[in-house]
Amino acid sequence: MKRNLLILIAVLLVGVLVVGCGGSQEASVKADKIVVGATPVPHAEILNDVVKGLLEKEGITLEVKEFTDYVTPNLALADGSIDANFFQHTPYLNNFAEERGLDLVSIAKVHVEPIGLYSKKISKLEELKDGSVIAIPSDATNEGRALLLLESKGLIKLSDKAGLTATPVDIVENPKNLEFKELEAAQLPRVLKDVTAAIINTNYALEADLVPTKDALIIEGSESPYANILAVRTEDKDNETLQKLVKALNSPEVKEYIADKYKGAIVPAF
Repeated sequence: MKRNLLILIAVLLVGVLVVGCGGSQEASVKADKIVVGATPVPHAEILNDVVKGLLEKEGITLEVKEFTDYVTPNLALADGSIDANFFQHTPYLNNFAEERGLDLVSIAKVHVEPIGLYSKKISKLEELKDGSVIAIPSDATNEGRALLLLESKGLIKLSDKAGLTATPVDIVENPKNLEFKELEAAQLPRVLKDVTAAIINTNYALEADLVPTKDALIIEGSESPYANILAVRTEDKDNETLQKLVKALNSPEVKEYIADKYKGAIVPAF
């Protein structure tokens, strides 16, 4: 009886090991289909208008899932709901992944979306009055990016110890006593009428029918280190199908599309 029980246990253990090995060898990305999470403008536009057609020629179907925030796309990527995402820059990805304990990595730079200062109440910086309210993104990297932009124009001075993730606490000089309102990035265009000005990411500015090259009072230059990237799970970074997606995103066709459609509002980073 004991001998039969031991044999049964051994068989069950072998079965578990075989299933486990088979599961670990299973590809996490299909060879003929990629599901990419993206914010609507310009990311989903680039994917749908250009990249989808390029991948079809390779026998690959591209499905684009749109997200309207900066949190869900990384969580969806980490849990396997999507194969890649295209909406963020590397500092944001690294900070988010570290905070959440996610194993995600960038495999391609695509374009730079210069962040800018917009207003419905003033038409130039000189009109900023004492105590003006400036709305800025609340996420760690874009908040620091916004403050660095203001510092570059002499509106504030940050502590020498403040890095890319600076917050209003790091402001050591504020001659105009600017008041900062920290909000989720997607909300910034909607509060523009309620504040003196707001620093808005280009994708959300475009969705709100703002033209960065015309409407921004100040804007980052093309030398910005905040290039938008294609992110994947680290285990998939060398996946052949995803590398075909990289090739399509860094293609001459995408470069031409960006130049023609966005007229300098975003610039290629490849």
